[in-house]
Amino acid sequence: MDKQHAKEPQQSSNQFPPVVAVLGHVDHGKTTLLDAIRKTSLAQRETGGITQKIGASSIEFMNDDHKSRITFIDTPGHEAFSQMRGRGIQAADVALLIVSSVDGVKPQTKESIEALKEAQTPFIVVLTKSDLPTANPAKAKEELMKEQIKLEGYGGDTPLIEVSAKTNHNIKELLSLILLMFDMQKKPDYETTISQTAPVLAIVIEAKLDTRAGPKATVIVKNGTIKLREELKNETQIIKVRTIINDQGKQIQSATVGDAVELLGFEKVPNVGSILVDKAHVLPTVAIVQQPLTRELVYKKNEAAVGISVILIADTQGSLEAIMNAFPKEIKIVAKKTGDVTEADILLAKSTGSIVLAFNTKVKPSVTSLAFSEKILLRNYEIIYELLDELEDALEGKLLSQIEQVYGQAKILAKFPYEKVFAFGIKVLEGRIARGDRLRIMRGEDVIGESAITSLRVGKDSTSKVEKGSEAGIVLSSSLDIQVGDMIISHS
Repeated sequence: MDKQHAKEPQQSSNQFPPVVAVLGHVDHGKTTLLDAIRKTSLAQRETGGITQKIGASSIEFMNDDHKSRITFIDTPGHEAFSQMRGRGIQAADVALLIVSSVDGVKPQTKESIEALKEAQTPFIVVLTKSDLPTANPAKAKEELMKEQIKLEGYGGDTPLIEVSAKTNHNIKELLSLILLMFDMQKKPDYETTISQTAPVLAIVIEAKLDTRAGPKATVIVKNGTIKLREELKNETQIIKVRTIINDQGKQIQSATVGDAVELLGFEKVPNVGSILVDKAHVLPTVAIVQQPLTRELVYKKNEAAVGISVILIADTQGSLEAIMNAFPKEIKIVAKKTGDVTEADILLAKSTGSIVLAFNTKVKPSVTSLAFSEKILLRNYEIIYELLDELEDALEGKLLSQIEQVYGQAKILAKFPYEKVFAFGIKVLEGRIARGDRLRIMRGEDVIGESAITSLRVGKDSTSKVEKGSEAGIVLSSSLDIQVGDMIISHS
């Protein structure tokens, strides 16, 4: 036989890839591990992280001279996302419990263990950071066994593997172990019931409202094949699939068992964890989602007005539900949605005496300006800890000190060299601009950066404050790529 073809890789014996949920405590190395796994893929990606596009990704690698695929769901790490994590497990065939060899078992590790046990999902314990001199795998194993994890080699059957994402130690061995566990856990009727031609069964693992594309969702296909222009349904709507996007952001014609894809064609944002089936078929009688929402979605005005009234806006349905379930009971949710903050949200907040809390979403300068003029507290968070901590402070009687207050807006009219930096000519459009305020530089809807004023002058005279309608010259404390036409938001 020609040597060139003697080792030609064969197609995988696994017709469909296992779907793997990744869980663990924050900062225990989940993202770093997934990046290391990505590097083993035969199809290298130009765009960084494994969950760059849709929160899930398939990798292809060589396993005993066969090409094999695995689809990963990168579940969030914060404790407030336990409900969403639980739903990710329901969609998974196998899970990875990520535990740092340095830090051992932490609160979110324990939470993940409980979720795994409740879902009865087979899992592998992955001890990360094994290359560090402070690694103590023996201590981590002892702590795991105290949590009733019966490890292989210690009288149990739960696999454990030590890895290092930095040195790639045991990365390929981990992938092979995933395939082995998947094969061992298959039900007897798997080969006859799971098929590309079977009726569609898919699970929504993420959903959001895109201001341009409309409602869309990331789904895991568990059976059958989803095709363009096909009609599907869930508990509340009919979905005509008009776009299928893979984990690399490319539009494709179809998706089958084990694929993670983004779908467009929903009439409204679907619930995370909801099931999609062919329009002609009956939905399963047992819902995948086992943890119903525990919060009222709408605050009725005739209820006792206690606590804080909130309009909550998040980037995705999963984030929205997770935050609501983490809210203290004193929080009254007046309205909730996914997408951008709009003028209508500010006006609703005014009429209901609410504050507007946004999570990882966009706030246009015009909306910020309206909130300022209507004296509505508006805050856009990127870290869920901060949102929850500030609400706790507020409920304890403290001021919402971190809620952003906008003092004024100005437009950049001119830019010119000044000593070794640049000075800018501005016109104040709303409120006032004062020395000492924090400044956010906006270009359209994009944030250029944050800075502060080191010099503020009207003509040749230094001043501490400039009011609406006035022009002034400013010098900023940091060097940013500021252009004529950019907007300045002065805030607390």
